[in-house]
Parts: sequence; C-alpha cells; structure tokens
Amino acid sequence: MTDTLEVVHDTAVLVCASDGAPVRSERDAMDLIGDAFGREAQWVAVPAGRFGDEFFALHTRVAGDIVQKFANYRLGLAVIGDISARTAESGALRDFVWESNRGSHLWFLPDLDALRTRLAPAS
Repeated sequence: MTDTLEVVHDTAVLVCASDGAPVRSERDAMDLIGDAFGREAQWVAVPAGRFGDEFFALHTRVAGDIVQKFANYRLGLAVIGDISARTAESGALRDFVWESNRGSHLWFLPDLDALRTRLAPAS
C-alpha cells in the first residue's frame, strides 16, 4: 500500500499507508512533511501503529518534538487508530489526547471517517 492524497471538503490530506516507515523522530516527521508539501497537502493522516512506543510515552518528548515540527510548517497531523489501551494506562496521555482533539492542529481519531467528519465545514 502507498501513501495517497485525498481531498476532503476542499482540504488536501496525505493519507499514509499503515505499512510505511515508522515515525520515531523529528527526521521521520520531516520526511512526512516534505512528502506533504510535495503533494500540497494541508493535513497528514498517519496510522497510530507507525508511531513508536516513545511517541505515546510523553516523558520522552518525542510526541512534542514531532508535533512541533508539523506546527512549524503549518500542517495538521491526525493520528489514526485505536489508542484506547495506551490512554487507559496513562492519564497524561489521555489528557494530551483530549486537549489535542479540542484544538485545530493535532487530532487523535479512531478512523479516516472521523477525520473526514472533523474536516467538514461548520454548518
């Protein structure tokens, strides 16, 4: 499977394949950002399984570093998939997910349909 560009309600989204390279560092984030810019995407949807354990262990600061790269380049990042087992184990992660989902740059969503719904224009 390969990464694809999907236009959702006039928003270009780079939908990353589940079998792509792991996202474990700022350098990996930059690879995704470069690909997104090359395709003129405004959002990048990455399956949760592509992120290493370090991303979800907030004390490592890996998530913060990766998210900051996306923010610096004004790209939205959607982490797609069920992370309920991880949030059940970590109150800090649960709070981070909750706060992120209230914002407009980083979302943790169960599937691509949820992303499509979030990107729909306000009625």
